[in-house]
Amino acid sequence: MKNVALLGTALAIGAGALVVTHKSHAADHLDAPTVKMTANAMADINDVYTWMSPDNTRINLAMTVSPGDDGTRHFGPSVQYVFHLTSRPGATNADAIGAAGTESKIICTFTSDTAGQCWITRGSTLVDYIKGDFSGTAGQNSVNSHLKVFAGRRSDPFFFNLGGFHKAQASVESSGATFGADGCPNNILPITAAALRSELSATITTADAPCPANVADCFAGLNVMAIAIEVDKSAVLQGSDHLLSVWGSTHAPL
Repeated sequence: MKNVALLGTALAIGAGALVVTHKSHAADHLDAPTVKMTANAMADINDVYTWMSPDNTRINLAMTVSPGDDGTRHFGPSVQYVFHLTSRPGATNADAIGAAGTESKIICTFTSDTAGQCWITRGSTLVDYIKGDFSGTAGQNSVNSHLKVFAGRRSDPFFFNLGGFHKAQASVESSGATFGADGCPNNILPITAAALRSELSATITTADAPCPANVADCFAGLNVMAIAIEVDKSAVLQGSDHLLSVWGSTHAPL
């Protein structure tokens, strides 16, 4: 099982036989060979995203997997995908953050790219369930409309300037900076920091595999497999709670 808390967010809502093998707390796209899950890319999470609908009644969730998807990978029965949503009480966000909450889970499994099922649970209670072909771009609604699900290949939505990052990394390593136990530099001077910001945003004119030359967004040409869900907030938010914490996990046999 891969249990990954990625881009875990606290979402403010207005008015109202498996083994853990890896855990991380960061965006995950082009990992080093010692970190990436080459044996099961469909269980390797890139990112978890969440945002509100314009009318503030629905919560949008997206989980992307299969870094640098090459078109040969598919949803199947070997991986279970889970969104963990914790509804937290409190009159203000400051009160709610860190408060004990009630967790709901949206769990999705697949037999193929065109056959899947998702359900919402709160403890042992089944809140909603949907089964069918989620590959249509419009998504599929559950019977009581608490859930709408899409699953399929999409362009990687994450922006990352890999060439600029590598250039800034080389500058830090050659600057004589010392590094703490967390791997972060301790003594970047202000003038150096300004130069690093410039390098991080620069479009590099040479290729930096797998990124082509003269392209700031390395991931613009890369695909991922995505699960996108729209859920009614009443299905996962408790009473007067107005803060929801979200993270994602994948579960697969070793």
